[in-house]
Amino acid sequence: MKISNKNAEHYIWGGSCDGWDLVKNEELSVILEKMPPNTKEVRHFHSKSQQFFFVLSGSGTIEINGEVILLNKFEGVEIPPFTLHQMKNESNEEIEFLVISQPNSRGDRVLSS
Repeated sequence: MKISNKNAEHYIWGGSCDGWDLVKNEELSVILEKMPPNTKEVRHFHSKSQQFFFVLSGSGTIEINGEVILLNKFEGVEIPPFTLHQMKNESNEEIEFLVISQPNSRGDRVLSS
């Protein structure tokens, strides 16, 4: 079955950010996320999941273990398990990106203290 943000399961996170579950099973998660300007996720890590963030439009910053990395369109970064990270949109434009997790990261998020 063909999948897109038109027919995928949608949810809102962080009050104003969108997510669409494009692939959602035990072994793999692919999520399309959209962040409005000046939004950010909560700093956290995963104890099992490795992730790959890949920007489709706009540009954002991701903080990984205290290092800030600028991600422009068609750039990505891999995040191993137990690695603190936080995606941010500090720009004046919307950002869209993919978050690919293996295995699925649901229930595997540990917030930073």
